[in-house]
Amino acid sequence: MPSHSRPRSSLPRRRWLPLRYLLSVLVLIATLAMLMLRGYVHNEILADFRVRPEAANDKVPEKVLDGGPVIDTRGGRTGSLRVPDHRIVLTFDDGPDPTWTPKVLDILKKHHAHAVFFVTGSMTSRYPELVKRMVDEGHEVGLHTFDHPDLSYHSERRIDWELSQSQLALAGAAGIRSSLFRPPYSSFADAMDDRSWPVTKYIGSRGYLTVVNDTDSEDWRRPGVEEIIRKATPKGGKGAIVLMHDSGGERHQTIQALDRFLPQLQSRGYRFQNLTEALDAPYADTPVTGLDLWKGKAWIFLVQASERATGALVVCLAVIGSLVLARFGGMLLLSALHARRTRRRGFRWGPHPVTEPVSVLVPAYNEAKCIENTVRSLMRSEHPIEVLVVDDGSTDGTARIVEGLGLPNVRVIRQLNAGKPAALNRGMANARHELIVMMDGDTVFEPATVRELVQPFADPRVGAVAGNAKVGNKDTLIGAWQHIEYVMGFNLDRRMYDVLRCMPTIPGAVGAFRRSALERVGGMSDDTLAEDTDITMAMHRDGWHVVYAEKARAWTEAPESVQQLWSQRYRWSYGTMQAIWKHRRAVVERGPSGRFGRVGLPLVSLFMVVAPLLAPLIDVFLVYGLVFGPTEKTIGAWFGVLAVQAACAAYAFVLDREPLTPLVSLPLQQILYRQLMYVVLLQSWITALTGGRLRWQKLRRKGGVSAPPTVSAPGPPVTGGRPAR
Repeated sequence: MPSHSRPRSSLPRRRWLPLRYLLSVLVLIATLAMLMLRGYVHNEILADFRVRPEAANDKVPEKVLDGGPVIDTRGGRTGSLRVPDHRIVLTFDDGPDPTWTPKVLDILKKHHAHAVFFVTGSMTSRYPELVKRMVDEGHEVGLHTFDHPDLSYHSERRIDWELSQSQLALAGAAGIRSSLFRPPYSSFADAMDDRSWPVTKYIGSRGYLTVVNDTDSEDWRRPGVEEIIRKATPKGGKGAIVLMHDSGGERHQTIQALDRFLPQLQSRGYRFQNLTEALDAPYADTPVTGLDLWKGKAWIFLVQASERATGALVVCLAVIGSLVLARFGGMLLLSALHARRTRRRGFRWGPHPVTEPVSVLVPAYNEAKCIENTVRSLMRSEHPIEVLVVDDGSTDGTARIVEGLGLPNVRVIRQLNAGKPAALNRGMANARHELIVMMDGDTVFEPATVRELVQPFADPRVGAVAGNAKVGNKDTLIGAWQHIEYVMGFNLDRRMYDVLRCMPTIPGAVGAFRRSALERVGGMSDDTLAEDTDITMAMHRDGWHVVYAEKARAWTEAPESVQQLWSQRYRWSYGTMQAIWKHRRAVVERGPSGRFGRVGLPLVSLFMVVAPLLAPLIDVFLVYGLVFGPTEKTIGAWFGVLAVQAACAAYAFVLDREPLTPLVSLPLQQILYRQLMYVVLLQSWITALTGGRLRWQKLRRKGGVSAPPTVSAPGPPVTGGRPAR
């Protein structure tokens, strides 16, 4: 619609990004950031699983190799400590784990024992409540890096990152900072080598005690409960730092062994203490306050939010998978039933064929490049027609072109620009016949289109008929993608909706109506941007049947640029949402309106709004799986989905008697085209939620569809509603 002129300011106005565009970008950025954060705390991003083989130890001081498991390199010192006799420091690595850590804590509490938990920052971020419980119940907590890399491979900068991120998680989870550190893949003190010793010295320079072990239960091997207890028991009443695990795998044997190990050794005079208790040293975990505490809490909040959001996305992925399969299954089954019913020998819509003349309405706004092809295609009609071209305030001479053709039974009606619904209502008011066909000014009909389109009106219950809209300019890649969408998405859907009696949309390119039915529902409305969907829903609510005529083919000029496609689909998506909202009361009404409200509206909402919005999750998780793994399973799953879509598309093409060649571009369509449609739908959602208003956007036409593929030359003019001889 033409814009009104406005006074121009002498100063240039600053262009602001519309809120709906900004929100679209923010949603995409937030989703990406959330997935990246989720991948980081799940050791899928920046994770390093390399383990360095043993090396020489000639650079490691003898007193460290021969010393105890507590290595002190703080402030330039080089020393070590052992646990006194009859004292045991139980240490648990790699947690916290939501399954096994609570059971370990329960057993420790049951036997009044303390332990040291060397937690990773990633697991602390995911399960902060368990770390807080450790601290609240009197246990000590030490660092085990953030994502468990072998630090001998990494720079001092990466080591600092591992330490700082772990402390950040610890502060957010329990409000503490720890001075205890255990390197991943560490063992006894005498296993220190020339690769790990520099790391130990650097860790000490950052203020940490390095704690290895001198008694390994080897519970990670799962050798059996008795063997775990035997290996964990110190010899000769000596003190020990015992290594166990509360995460990293199945720990059922560890739990059983611990429940027997504690009372056995307590009965022999052993005390199970924290490390600093056993060494009579200051407590290793100190409170965090101020900015560091709030930074930690913010980190935990973001991680928990990403965990919940990712969980919701996984649920949505399951939902969209179910919807996609249900839709494909429904389309295949019901479209087959529709084809079998309408193609059987002797099928007729009523006792007699429809032969009465038809009024064809062609609303046109600046269609100078297409209107002649459109009108001339109607002149070849095999059914008696009158043509009314309603010029909606065109500025390119559209009306003059039609008048200059001098064709019989073609009338031109001029009006000021008022929009497509007003143009159609004006045409209907001037139409002479009961049956009305509506088409777009960039569409061409086959000779049999009108005849096939009106045959369902032999059934007096039918109030509207949807034709078979096809892409005429499908020679380009973007045209081929739309051709696939029209054949597979639109027309196959219409067969399904026809069987279910809840057709959502009569396409503006090719549709037919009873005039009396249109008048009963108030004609075309401009309440929404999808007037074709709006009028179709109104027909259902008024009790009329709306059916699909597959042989009534029309060839339309699809957008040939991404910008034009965006504008068109944005209007369609937003208009469909408006129509659903307008007719929402049908859900609680009775009779035909209630049936459509409880069957049609939910299906339209699921398959035309919700499912397309969630569908890109398949591709999001595809990219995530390709980058962070498991790559093979991800590729297999994606090709499985693609195979289902390809099979459905091939069936649709065969059913529509279309060559299968365009399906070669189907994989690329799924990667690129669907993402564009997703962003369009997301923008439509945001526009609706923010209360935005969208104007009609006129697409620039090139007049590339001059005649249907089955017709190569113009036919004779129409006289008296019939082709002249």
